[in-house]
Amino acid sequence: MDTEAFKSMANDEKYLSTLNPVDRAIASRFSTRAFLKTPVDQSKIEHILEVSGWAPSGTNMQPWQVYVTSGAAQKSLSDAICDAYFSGEQGHERGWKYYPDEFFEPYKGRRRACGIGLYQTLGIGKGETEKMKQQRARNYKFFDAPVGMIITIHKDLEIGSWMDLGMFLQNIMVAARGHGMHTCPQAAFSDYHKIIREQLDVSDDEIVVCGMSLGYADPDAVVNSFRPAREPVSSYTRFVGFEG
Repeated sequence: MDTEAFKSMANDEKYLSTLNPVDRAIASRFSTRAFLKTPVDQSKIEHILEVSGWAPSGTNMQPWQVYVTSGAAQKSLSDAICDAYFSGEQGHERGWKYYPDEFFEPYKGRRRACGIGLYQTLGIGKGETEKMKQQRARNYKFFDAPVGMIITIHKDLEIGSWMDLGMFLQNIMVAARGHGMHTCPQAAFSDYHKIIREQLDVSDDEIVVCGMSLGYADPDAVVNSFRPAREPVSSYTRFVGFEG
């Protein structure tokens, strides 16, 4: 199956309807960038986190901490980060790197295609830096989601625990789909970890890994029609020892 075919299938409700509930939750997940203001009960969030906590982790360490914000607390955090962002403050040294210093293929091309696709969907042309800046700021407002989470990990844990944390994050996103909600994981928040520490009383022993928006997707928002293509299985898989 080629990439474009896979992309179109992931957007096809008829295709999604043929999948079992778990597969459908995974395939229908996308990084939602516009949410309705519909509130989400704390009990539902607790349930999603409880289910997500069954993620596997080395020797059952469960190396995650979650700060869940809503209402005035969420607005205060967003306002403080946006003030710093628009004042030209570049954020603070994370202490960890998400991306390599220089991108290389095939990852460079995929990253470029994703960025171009998003801005084209929004009608933002090349060189419209102010519009791009405003769109990036939407991250720090949790894309208007009623729930904004900040996820951390202890600074002395190693890459294995970071892998475990990734599985926990994926569980949150898939579990949210089971309740008709969507999410957006956002590493952009880690740039402003000092502000987050002040606002949420996060210990210096914790690394701010990312934020995550959670709520009900706005079905009328153009930005939510954007789905970056996925590579076909054949591009990243080698079967060894199978016949036929």
